[in-house]
Amino acid sequence: MADYLLAIDQGTTSSRAILFDREGHNIASSQREFPQIFPSDGWVEHDPESIWSTVLTTCREAIERAGVGLGPVIGVGITNQRETTLVWDRETGEPLYNAIVWQDRRTADVCEQLREAGHLGEVQARTGLLIDPYFSATKLTWILDNVEGARERAERGELAFGTVDTFLIWRLTGGKVHATDATNASRTALFNIHEQRWDPVLLELFDIPESLLPEVKDSSDDFGVVDAEWLGAELPIAGVAGDQQAALVGQACFSPGMGKSTYGTGCFMIVNTGDKAELSRNRLLTTVGYRIGGRTTYAMEGSIFVAGATVQWLRDGLQLFADAAETEALARNTRSGHSVYLVPAFTGLGAPHWDPKARGAIFGLTRDTGIAEIVAAGLQAVCYQTRDLQACMSDDMDAEPDILRVDGGMVANNWVMQFLADMLGQAVDRPTVLETTALGAAYLAGLRLGWYRDLDEIAELWQCERRFTPQMEAAERERLYDGWQEAVERVKSDR
Repeated sequence: MADYLLAIDQGTTSSRAILFDREGHNIASSQREFPQIFPSDGWVEHDPESIWSTVLTTCREAIERAGVGLGPVIGVGITNQRETTLVWDRETGEPLYNAIVWQDRRTADVCEQLREAGHLGEVQARTGLLIDPYFSATKLTWILDNVEGARERAERGELAFGTVDTFLIWRLTGGKVHATDATNASRTALFNIHEQRWDPVLLELFDIPESLLPEVKDSSDDFGVVDAEWLGAELPIAGVAGDQQAALVGQACFSPGMGKSTYGTGCFMIVNTGDKAELSRNRLLTTVGYRIGGRTTYAMEGSIFVAGATVQWLRDGLQLFADAAETEALARNTRSGHSVYLVPAFTGLGAPHWDPKARGAIFGLTRDTGIAEIVAAGLQAVCYQTRDLQACMSDDMDAEPDILRVDGGMVANNWVMQFLADMLGQAVDRPTVLETTALGAAYLAGLRLGWYRDLDEIAELWQCERRFTPQMEAAERERLYDGWQEAVERVKSDR
C-alpha cells in the first residue's frame, strides 16, 4: 500500500486538509469555511476555536474520505495564513483574545508614530520588512496593552505567542511543543533574518517579553507528534511554512530568479533570491523563502491584501452572482473596451504603496455599465496589482523574474490568467497541481521523513498544465494600465 502525507492548509477564510501521495497527487481532501469577524473599521479577527475546530474536522474528513485508514499516513505538514497573531495561556491553552488577522489595520497610527520616530531603517535592515500593521509585532503589542492583565501575565511567563502554525502545533501536540519555522518567524517584524534569531533590539522597540516567543526551527524539521486523541494515532509533524513560502516550495522555485504568484484571499508574488537577503528599493519585502538543513534561502515578496477576497465581496456583499465559478462567463460578456476600474483597498493598499488608510472605490461607471463590467473590473484589479509588483521586482533585481508560476483558487479562471499574461506581457505557467501551498507543506515534511532525497527530486515532479502567452496589443495594455494607476492614485489617503 502507498504511503501518504497529510497537509494542513489553514487559510484566511477556510481550513483545508489534503492527503498527498509521493508524486504530489491529491488523494482526498476536505475544506471548511469559518466566520470573519469585523469589530470596527479596518479590524479583522478570527475565533481561534473556529480555526482549531475546522482544522481538526477537515483532517478527520480527509482521512475518512481516503478510505485507507491511518496506517499509510506517515506524517503531517502545516502551512498557514501568516502574520495573524494569537496569545494563549500556557497552562490551559485558552486564547486571551481573538486572533488578529494579517489584514487588520488597527495599529496603523502606532506604525505611523514609529516611522515618524525614525525606526523604519533599523526595522527594515534587521527584518527585511517595513513598519506596517500587516506584521505581527504591533498586533502582539496591542493585545498585551489592551487585554486586561495580559502584559503582567506575559512578564510572569504565563502566556505564549504564536502565529497560526504555532497555535496549531501547540494544540496538536497537547501543549508539548511551542515552535514555529523560520518563514513564519520572518513575518513577525521581531526576527533578525540575517542572524536567524529573535532580535533583542526589536523586542525592546515593540516592548515584547522574550518569554512569549516560540522556538524557531527549520521549515523541514521535527515539530513534535500529533497526540493520538486528535486523529486516532500519533503522527510526526515534519514540515511547516507560511502559506506563500510553502507555495514557493510547492511550485519548485528552487533557483534564484524563479518566482510564483499565489491568488488566494490576497495575492503574493515571491521570487527566489538564493542566499542573498537583498533589500528592496521599491518598498517590497525581503523574507525567508525557506530554511532547510540550517541553510537559509531568501526571497523578495510583494503583498496584495485583497485578491480572491474581491470575488468573495462581489458575491456576498454585492450579491452579483451566486458562485465564484460564474465570474469567468460574466467577464467574457463584458463590452469591448470598457474602462471600469475597481480598486479593492478594503483594508488599505499593500505593496508597493503601503497605505493602510486607503479605501476601495469603483471608477468609470457609465449608464451602460452592468454586472459583467463590475465583475470583470474586480478580476482585472488582481492582474493590475500583479503588474505593479512585477515592475518593482524587475527594478530591484535589474531583470525580469525568469519564470512566473501561478497558483491559488483564482488561477482556475482562464479569462483571468489570459488577462494576467496580457497585462504582464509575459508567459504565465499554471501547474497541474493547483494546491501548491498544501503541497509545499507536504514536500517539506517528506524531506524530513526521507520521502525525498533533495529539492532536485521534488523539482522533477512539477508539471505545467497550461501556459498563457500575451495576446493583447502593447498600446492597449498600456492604456488599460495607465487607467489603473490613475484610479489607485485617487484612493490614496495622502492625495
